[in-house]
Amino acid sequence: MTDALSLVDEWGPEKIVVVSHRRTGMKGVLVIDNTARGIGKGGTRMSPGVTVDEVSRLARVMTWKWAAADLFYGGAKAGIVADPASRDKEAVLRAFARALSNEVPRAYVMGLDMGLTEDDAAIIQDELGDRGAAVGTPEHLGGVAYDRLGVTGYGVAEAADAAARHQGLPLAGARVALQGFGAVGSAAARRFVELGATVVAVSTAHGALHDPGGLDLDALLAARAEHGDRFVTHRPSGSALAAGDELTVDCDIVVPAALQDVITHRTAHEIKAKLVVEGANLPTSAQARTVLAERGITVVPDFVANAGGVVAAAFAMDARYSGFRPETAGIFETVSAKLRANTVTVLDEARQQQVTPHTAGRRLAEARVRAAMESKGRIPRG
Repeated sequence: MTDALSLVDEWGPEKIVVVSHRRTGMKGVLVIDNTARGIGKGGTRMSPGVTVDEVSRLARVMTWKWAAADLFYGGAKAGIVADPASRDKEAVLRAFARALSNEVPRAYVMGLDMGLTEDDAAIIQDELGDRGAAVGTPEHLGGVAYDRLGVTGYGVAEAADAAARHQGLPLAGARVALQGFGAVGSAAARRFVELGATVVAVSTAHGALHDPGGLDLDALLAARAEHGDRFVTHRPSGSALAAGDELTVDCDIVVPAALQDVITHRTAHEIKAKLVVEGANLPTSAQARTVLAERGITVVPDFVANAGGVVAAAFAMDARYSGFRPETAGIFETVSAKLRANTVTVLDEARQQQVTPHTAGRRLAEARVRAAMESKGRIPRG
């Protein structure tokens, strides 16, 4: 069992709130990591395996993600220990929202993560009677439909293009392998193809598909719409691989866009790509990043590459109480501009400091958070 006090360091967490409800069996946790730059904002996930340690790690990622994107919100994350496919999902979600009514929305605004949908965000707003309690609601309620728009995946491809140009690798004709073909992976694949790249491998939890000459993206998307994640077992394009093998196929760019901790020290030795772009949160271990750096493989950090979602969330946060919904075109333009600029800045800093992009990006984000903490008197002024 995690000792919550052992999670505290110089940055946070500022607050860990564990809640439960006997009648529904709801158990959950909110971690507010650091609010020096603004109130806590991060997704809420639902999974039977949610832990305090997991949510704490993800809350810290949000601290760096907001700061790296230079947006004025703080790192936070929430998790509910439940099966999102359960018939009791709504009751559990409502119990969770009620239990956090002291924190939401004054200190934390809920959002969407694994296991939650746009309608779930609407339920949170309804339960607390406050449009400001959650973002990610359906468009017909004035929300920014992140998953339908594919904002995060779009940003991953934009960051990859900027990184490839920085490395002297033209994206046109580049071969891309994607782990994960959900909201992020499929949207990234679409944007990669628009930018001239060739998608040679994709995967879900049920397996992977590979074609060195390029997969038929339209066929993949149609099969996914019909069969969900099991579409890979129907082989709409390419040949079958075991799940995980897509990370090590012969390609130019690898995009882990599914789960955390998938590129280990061992996997890092087998990757053939020149560029790894982290579409998921925390997909590489520190040891793996060291190996990749030694092999001359550039890694674009998660808090830079997948920050398209936080840019969209910032628009949604501004619009929570507005009678007008944000303009979609403006969101995509800002995602592209911010992620491309941030990617180049981090890679330039990494080259100048002779450190990994993760280290360079973290230093940049830490400096911004530290400055805010100093200005607010939370730490002694340097």
